[in-house]
Parts: sequence; C-alpha cells; structure tokens
Amino acid sequence: MTQGRTTTDHDVIRTWVERHGGRPARVTGTGDGDDPGLLRFDFGEPDDRLEPISWDEFFRKFDENGLALVHQDEGESRFNKIVHRDGR
Repeated sequence: MTQGRTTTDHDVIRTWVERHGGRPARVTGTGDGDDPGLLRFDFGEPDDRLEPISWDEFFRKFDENGLALVHQDEGESRFNKIVHRDGR
C-alpha cells in the first residue's frame, strides 16, 4: 500500500473527494447551531448515518479545528482520515 498524502488545501481536498464520488457530510446527531459536528465524507449511495453539508460549512469547521486530510492519492482507493494538523 502506498503511503497516504496529508493536505489542508481546500481545492485538493474537494477535487479528491469529488473524483472518488464523495461529498461533505457530518455524523447525524452531532453538532448544533453553527457547529456541524463530526466531519466525514459520504461516498456512493447516501449513508443514513450521515447528513450532507455544504463545502463552505465543511471547510469552516475543518479550518477552525486545525484539521488535515490524509488520503490515498493513487488509483481508486477511497482511503481517507481527518486528523489534527499538529498530529494529535
């Protein structure tokens, strides 16, 4: 398996997710008001445990919480993990 690539670049993230058939989402029942809760990507058929959110909402929470995306950049792998930028 090829090593994952880490990025915080919004264009790279959006392009990678959409190329793999995904869209931004949050875990149902998390967050409230302006807080979208736990961020995820929903791939393929919609997952009923996830609620769709806008890219703007996704990236606002992503940046406010100092997050980064680790993803497999080769082939069709959907491997991804949202992590803290400081390694926590």
